[in-house]
Amino acid sequence: METGQESRAVTLVIDGQSRIFDIDDPKLPKWINNESLASDDFPYDKKMDEAQYEDELEKVQIELVKLQFWQQKTGKRVMALLEGRDAAGKGGTIHATLAYMNPRSARVVALTKPTETERGQWYFQRYVSHFPTSGEFVMFDRSWYNRAGVEPVMGFCTKEQYEDFLKQAPRVEKLIEQDGIHFFKFWLNIGRKMQLERFHDRRHDPLKLWKLSPMDIAALNKWDDYTEKRDRMLKETHTDHAPWTIVKANDKRRARLNVIRHILLSIDYEGKDESKIGKIDHKIIGSGPDFLSKK
Repeated sequence: METGQESRAVTLVIDGQSRIFDIDDPKLPKWINNESLASDDFPYDKKMDEAQYEDELEKVQIELVKLQFWQQKTGKRVMALLEGRDAAGKGGTIHATLAYMNPRSARVVALTKPTETERGQWYFQRYVSHFPTSGEFVMFDRSWYNRAGVEPVMGFCTKEQYEDFLKQAPRVEKLIEQDGIHFFKFWLNIGRKMQLERFHDRRHDPLKLWKLSPMDIAALNKWDDYTEKRDRMLKETHTDHAPWTIVKANDKRRARLNVIRHILLSIDYEGKDESKIGKIDHKIIGSGPDFLSKK
């Protein structure tokens, strides 16, 4: 049934209390609205000022254009994966990154569910075909890490397939690093109350309604399952050659800026101006699973 055709009130246990959340109710519950930004120990009590964000975003977007000119001159390749729960802000971060880059050599990969042919292939095969060629900047809106999160939680793969993936992924990523690709893995982390606020926003905004999928609704009661899979994924696939960069993303503006800054500061491109890039906010972004528990 399409979104909005029936009431979907669910009982959630949050902070040790049972809470009723009805995504079809036009009013956002106060227990979400008052606490969403602070959920999951987010380090700021206010979102970044919009005018400041726009000013800083323009500066790093200019640097991204410089990076792309350098790539076209040298043939260097850049590839970034953006992972996170539903509504973590992956698409918006990708849009902010690619907004002013030449689309002929900067693109986003957002694959649909595999075809019958793809299901019969080696799991990584359909992703490899989208890797960057000379001079390209490629961002994956979800990636092969579907098999470490969505697929096992929702029953779309077997336990054996899941276990095999966790063994194979670091080996595949070692080959990526050895081939000279600048490779980034970002996990955008949001609190549960922030996720519910964003789901509610999507449900009641006609311009965003398409973003609310049946999978989002089905995942409402699977928060803990996703957390368990996230933690194991980060532990087993965070390596020296392909580390996870964790981004605390309750504030989309801070998250986007720090993702872009991390990429720019990690690459020595021609014309790089670190004063324009700005500094990484170490309250927002860090390396590896231990950063999730850092306050």
